[in-house]
Amino acid sequence: MVIPISKADASRLKPKPKDDSKLGFGRYFTDHMFVMDYDAEKGWHGARIEPHHALSLDPAAMVLHYAQAVFEGLKGYRGKDGGVYLFRHVKNIERLERSCDRLEIPAFPADVAAQGLKQLVLLEREWIPRSRGSSLYIRPTIVAIDPFLGVRPSSTYVFYIILSPVGAYYPEGFNPVKIWVSEEYVRAVRGGVGEAKCAGNYAGSLKAQVKAQKAGYTQVLWLDAIERRYVEEVGTMNMFWVIEGKVVTSPLTGTILPGITRDSVIHLCRQWGLTVEERMLSIDEVIEGTGRGGLEEAFGSGTAAIISPVGTICFRGKDHRVADGKVGKLSRKLYDTLLGMQYGEIPAPEGWVERIDV
Repeated sequence: MVIPISKADASRLKPKPKDDSKLGFGRYFTDHMFVMDYDAEKGWHGARIEPHHALSLDPAAMVLHYAQAVFEGLKGYRGKDGGVYLFRHVKNIERLERSCDRLEIPAFPADVAAQGLKQLVLLEREWIPRSRGSSLYIRPTIVAIDPFLGVRPSSTYVFYIILSPVGAYYPEGFNPVKIWVSEEYVRAVRGGVGEAKCAGNYAGSLKAQVKAQKAGYTQVLWLDAIERRYVEEVGTMNMFWVIEGKVVTSPLTGTILPGITRDSVIHLCRQWGLTVEERMLSIDEVIEGTGRGGLEEAFGSGTAAIISPVGTICFRGKDHRVADGKVGKLSRKLYDTLLGMQYGEIPAPEGWVERIDV
């Protein structure tokens, strides 16, 4: 399958960032995008790659009023051998399909989306940063575009993929971050859309996020919405806790995002002979663990940061240090292993890594 490409005029090409260390995250965008349309008569059609451009939406477009929008986040990597690699992109497409189902968005042709993604990355391969730790962030998105004021599923949609060269997600880089526990605000409840990667989940998190950042913390640690007792995830990552040699993470009960990096971490830990428990974990057990030393490590996992060690947890106005506040051995091993796989440097489980430029 070949997706038709309309290349941007040479006079309109953007200057590529020259210093990978100053990329930040999500600030720059490449010259082209993948687009596919949907209407009830034709279904999904018109897959194409064209110059990056603004979307034209009616002020009544349903996405602007009812947030019927889903998206994904994955990365392309430039290996030391010059190859272009994707990491578990099929899993991202599968999760996007599940998000669509939850928000009543018509199922899209996964094979077309995957091919369009690959062609777009290869077209923009010169935008892929070359320094270790940097990558090309890939953002597939689907939004409802019916010009209609009324709560129902849209009958028209646009699917697009944009690319952005990125560095570290957090300014701290691979160093311990400080997180703040929210008891006032919650992220999701069972039966809601917590397990879908959709726009509304993130809009609802902003109030607590701003409050945490003003207080000097990087991310919010969410508790369950019913009892406000059990830890779930942080704003952009699933959470892991190493307690007396066991790796503990919240179960997938419908309130947290089923992270691809989360799944990778669980797989690797079990492969290394570690005990992994997917269970409810109270904030009281976490805080008690910081005091008596039973909590040996805490770290987040996600596409953007890969692995982000946690050094400090603020709960009810008091900071609690995790172990010695430094990067833990497991956090470091997971980060180095996943990064090595993503750059094609070390072997990965079958189906995890694909070199697409051959």
